[in-house]
Amino acid sequence: MKKNFSALGFMSGTSGDGVDSSIIISNGLDNINIKYNRFDPYPNDLLKKIHKLRDNIQEIRDLLENSVEIEKLEREITYFHANIANNLSKKFKFELIGFHGHTIYHESNAHISKQIGLGDLLSKITCKTVVYDFRQNDIKNGGEGAPLSPIYHLTLIKTLFNEKKIKVPVSVLNIGGISNITEISEDFQITSKDIGPGNCLIDKWLRKNSNKLYDKNGYFAEKGKVDKFIFDQYLENYYYSKINSKRSLDINDFNISFAKGLSLENGAATITEITAELISKKLGDNNIYICGGGRKNNYLINSLKKKIKNKISMIDELKIDGDYIESQAFAFLAIRSYLNLPISFPTTTNCNKPTVGGTIIEKIL
Repeated sequence: MKKNFSALGFMSGTSGDGVDSSIIISNGLDNINIKYNRFDPYPNDLLKKIHKLRDNIQEIRDLLENSVEIEKLEREITYFHANIANNLSKKFKFELIGFHGHTIYHESNAHISKQIGLGDLLSKITCKTVVYDFRQNDIKNGGEGAPLSPIYHLTLIKTLFNEKKIKVPVSVLNIGGISNITEISEDFQITSKDIGPGNCLIDKWLRKNSNKLYDKNGYFAEKGKVDKFIFDQYLENYYYSKINSKRSLDINDFNISFAKGLSLENGAATITEITAELISKKLGDNNIYICGGGRKNNYLINSLKKKIKNKISMIDELKIDGDYIESQAFAFLAIRSYLNLPISFPTTTNCNKPTVGGTIIEKIL
């Protein structure tokens, strides 16, 4: 029997509202035991800095022009994660930390992906072995650096299958800032890709036009009316030229300028309907379990259900909290990286071979 490791996984998604943390126990191969999940919101000043920086970085050269701000924010984010880890270490034992960091730029065509977060500093503060910078080795091997969660999705589904809680084939749809799908066949082969926006357009519309960070439960979209002309024009001008050509996407691949002039409610309705339409175009025939924050947007999910024939269920129905799949994934990826096992594959990121990822910083006592 392979040794089990205990790992803490961190995920700060494109919503930029805080940090998801999960502790799991796994051998990195064929079993997962989820021990703990929690969410820590960013304080308002840090949240504003993250979104301001993200808005300022639209192309590669902006990374250099904003280098001073990036360095300051990188340290601040690292300290925030370190405080969470140190507090958790008082209650739980874990050997590894999987530290995704916060994505500030991702351009798959240019093979560039930048996450901020200092793994060496995190290791020093916490006295733990830290695995971070998960994407770069994949990119060096021809991949797009994302999505990285599919191997966790596969192992989680295998665990549930062995417990007779689920049947295959099945798909896991994660609706975070970006939406991605992992399709798992009857013989447990995986294919995965980003398939469109998730919450990013809706969240940005609400942040720009109200004092809200997101459209809770689809409240504003429900009150609005879809602008059919804008809906049709967006799909015609955008979908076939851009989304169809990429396996991984970034929030910079999308903007909300097309909704300019709409009311808050009509803009929310139109953007949410576009989001549902883009997601629906990339779903196969499998039944689907949904995770991620977008699953809580009732308007989005109901719209999606109307567009596809698949059976859609929430992963929460399997007694797994759908808010924390990504943070659990990075705990799992830390374990696999530490064991020198591949975390990305030609069918998930377009890399040219199964690729080990993650930079390992051994703890210093």
